[in-house]
This record gives sequence, structure tokens and C-alpha cells, in this order.
Amino acid sequence: MCSTFQLGFNNFINFTSFAVKAKSLRTRAFFPLTVGVMGSKSKRLLSNSSVSASSTVEGKTDKKLRGLATADLNSDEGEVKGNGGKGKVVKQGKSDNKEQGLAGTNQNSKEGVFKDIMSDPGRINAMTVQQLKAAFRNAGLPAKGCKGELVSALKSYLDKQLDGESSHLEDEQLSSISAQSISVTGKTKTLSGELDAKIVMKGKKLSIKEKKPSQAIRKATLVIDGKDTNDGVNVPMSQSEPWTIFAHKKPQKGWIAYNPRIMRPPPLTGDTKCMKLMSWNVNGLRALLKLEGFSALELAKRENFDVLCLQETKLQEKDVESIKHSLLEGYENSFWTCSVSKLGYSGTAIISRIKPLSVRYGLGISDHDSEGCLVTAEFDTFYLLSAYVPNSGDGLRRLPYRITEWDQSLGNYMKELEKSKPVILIGDLNCAHEEIDIYDPIGNKRSAGFTNEERQSFGTNFISQGFVDTFRKQHPDVVGYTYWGYRHGARKTNKGWRLDYFLVSESIADKVYDSYILPDVTGSDHCPIGLILTP
Repeated sequence: MCSTFQLGFNNFINFTSFAVKAKSLRTRAFFPLTVGVMGSKSKRLLSNSSVSASSTVEGKTDKKLRGLATADLNSDEGEVKGNGGKGKVVKQGKSDNKEQGLAGTNQNSKEGVFKDIMSDPGRINAMTVQQLKAAFRNAGLPAKGCKGELVSALKSYLDKQLDGESSHLEDEQLSSISAQSISVTGKTKTLSGELDAKIVMKGKKLSIKEKKPSQAIRKATLVIDGKDTNDGVNVPMSQSEPWTIFAHKKPQKGWIAYNPRIMRPPPLTGDTKCMKLMSWNVNGLRALLKLEGFSALELAKRENFDVLCLQETKLQEKDVESIKHSLLEGYENSFWTCSVSKLGYSGTAIISRIKPLSVRYGLGISDHDSEGCLVTAEFDTFYLLSAYVPNSGDGLRRLPYRITEWDQSLGNYMKELEKSKPVILIGDLNCAHEEIDIYDPIGNKRSAGFTNEERQSFGTNFISQGFVDTFRKQHPDVVGYTYWGYRHGARKTNKGWRLDYFLVSESIADKVYDSYILPDVTGSDHCPIGLILTP
């Protein structure tokens, strides 16, 4: 049985109550495992940050733990304890007088062995490897490594003894972090504590390696035989900000959770010219406006956007006039399109305090324009498109239409507009383009919004045509979602998708000061996204 611990911090760690079925060790005994790991000071004792111990127990026959110690296993129960990164076996039951090494060492013999060495530390360099290992075993210390490593470790140990330090199992806690309880019995698991740790069990070797902690959170992930037993969801710093939970079932090295409080650039000064755009799939505007505590005016005051683009308003044409006049003060220019072929579906809008030069509705293709999926506003320096890309639907029944007709038509439309000025596509594009953009990429390979066909179409018709995903350009390794399904409380655990985008012409990509997500704004299964453009 192989167990691999990857510990994402350099300080004192103490694992307690880690239980492993002894069946995996080919014996009927049940071994409780306790591992203690020293912090940064232990680097003098260990030659590097990775130490390992291996052992094999067959039946009830007594075996010697290679390089560590010997112990009788006359009973059906034994205890394996970590010792500065090495392991030892202590029999529970009657003691065996023939036990040697760690299990048979007492304090008096330890003091006797080191009495002469402590009086003349210079003798250590002249000792042979066999003498050094014997001294370590008699002192209850792990005896493994080349002569240089043993000499260095022994000198470090003696320094601690002379300084009055208790033992190498205890170290100054520069930053005390502990795993309160990690237990594995069959398929049962319990995780608690705040640490960055990864545990993998699948062979015959136990090794402990350090790695740098995540910038956003401390996380605890338990993996057994390659299976992530806690679904890749990590322990958040603050439950009040669930979007800071790093949640991904196939995480890659360097990925971190999006946190707008620390990842957005400083606000521009008041005299800096800029244009602030915002987009939000409201999933039914009338329902949103009826929510207690929600105020579109308050959102406008807080964000101070120049243009707000909406998707999935789900309005009918008869409802538009009454809503647009009462929605926002100071935004006199609003343009709405509704679905006429399927009532209560889709619907997009552009609401602006700046009057556009011209406005268009749809793509100019009758087969695509009956669902109210697109509004285009022309401003002085760019075209702005508020879009809702049709969902491929249950059973992917609309997938062929989506990838062979709609996406191609929209991409061609954008390239045609781009001939006169840059283009900004805003909205719910109903595609998580890359694996980083979805919590569960494996389980959603045939789900609408993450099929290979949709992702390839997204790349072919938009990205490869020179349009830039502004959020991904600014945050290449950040997991930030904009949509969380209502079922199973996905928003509370941050199991989401990034479906909402700003795609801009490459010619103005460098003018983007900030591309951001507002995950704290609720009222829909999507959250708003924002873009700040400078001249």
C-alpha cells in the first residue's frame, strides 16, 4: 500500500486519527496511523523536504521494517507511528525482549550512547556509517541515508539536546496548522481542519513532500486510488464568500479561485476617461424586480456603469414599455428585443446613459431573429453586441443548429462589423470554453454548454477569428464562475460554470483596464460581469 502526502505548507503539521484498514497491508490487524511532521527547522535534520518509509507485513510472521526498526507482531493488532518522517512499529500486547532498535530503546541507554559524543562532537566526522546508524537506533532515531546525511542529522540532534530542546518530534510552531481529523475506513471519510494537503494511497511507499500553499485559500483534498473523495471542493476561508472556494474536479497546478476583492486593479481616478460596461443574464427580469431587497437603482449606483446589457429578460413586447421607463433613472436609452416564436424565452436588451449612433436587432437572418437573441448598438469607437446564444437544450436536440448555423452566422456578422470598427460581444454565450471554466469537466462532456462540438465551435468562430476573451487574458489561471444551477445549492459550494463573456476585437484588447465578475450579486442563477475600457 502506498500513501503519498503532499503538504502545502512549511510549518508544523500534526495529523491525528488517520486510520487505515490493515487488509491493505496484507494482515488482519487494524493499524491506527499517527504522523507528525516538523516545520522549517527540521530541514537541518532531514536532507530534503521529502522523506519516505516502506514496510511489508505478511500474515502473522514477524518481519523487520527495513532501515527503520524491528518489531514482533505476535498479536493481531499493531501500531504504526510516524517519527520525523520515518515509521516505526510498536507491538500492542506482550513485549518481546528480543526487540531491537526503536521499539527496544530506553532513555538510559540513549544517554549513555551520547555521553561521550556530546563531550567531543568532533568525533562524529570520524565515525563509520555503521557506527552512526547504531548510534541513531540506540537513540530512537531513524537511521537511513548516506554518511553525510547521517552526520548532518546527528549534529543537528546534538545541537538541540545541548540547547535543551525536547526531541525532534516537537518543533517551534511558527505558524500552527493542524488537521483535526482525517480518517479512512473502507469508503468512510472525515475531513476537517484548514490545510493544503493531498493524500494519495496506492502502493507500498509513504512519502511526504512540501509545496507552496494556494494564494486564495487553504484546501484539503483526499484522494484514494486516484478517486477524489471530496469532489475537489476545498475548505473556504470564509463561508460568507462562497465564490472564494476553490472548487474544481480536475484542478491543474497554479489554478486559484477568483476573488474580486484582491484580484481587481485599483479604481481609476475620477479624471481618468473610461467606459464601464456590464452584462447580466437575469433569467426573467420581472421575477428579478419582484425580489425583496433587490434594487436595479442601487446596483447602478454601486457600479456606476455606462451601459448595462441584459439577457434572458423573458419579456413579451407588450411588457417592455412599462418596465423600461421604471427600471433605471438616468439611463434614457434602452433597446429591447423579445422572442416572438417562443413566448417567455430569451430576450436581450441594451440600456445606456450614452446615446448610440445606431441600433440593430438580430443578425438580419429570419431563421435566427425570431427568438430575440441579439441587439447591436453602434458607439463612436466600437460596436456593442448584447447576445444570448441559444442553448443546445435537453438531449442536445439543438446542438446541430447551434454549431452549424447560429455560431457561424454570429461569427460572420461580427467579422463584417469589424471591417468598419472594433466589436465587443457581451453576454451569455452558453459555452464553458475550457476545462478551467467548469467545475466538473469530466461529468459534463455531453452536457449542453460543454460538448466538444460547442467548445470547438466557440474556438473556431470567435477565438480563432481574432476575438479575445478578456477575463481569461487577464486571469489565465483563475477559476471564476458566472453561473450556478439552482439544484443542489451549487452556488454555496461554488460548483459553477463560466458562461458569460466579453469578447473584444484584438485591436482594442490592450485598452481593457479590468474584466471582472461580480459573484456577490444575486437574484439570478447567473451573476453580472463587467468591463472597463480606457481610451
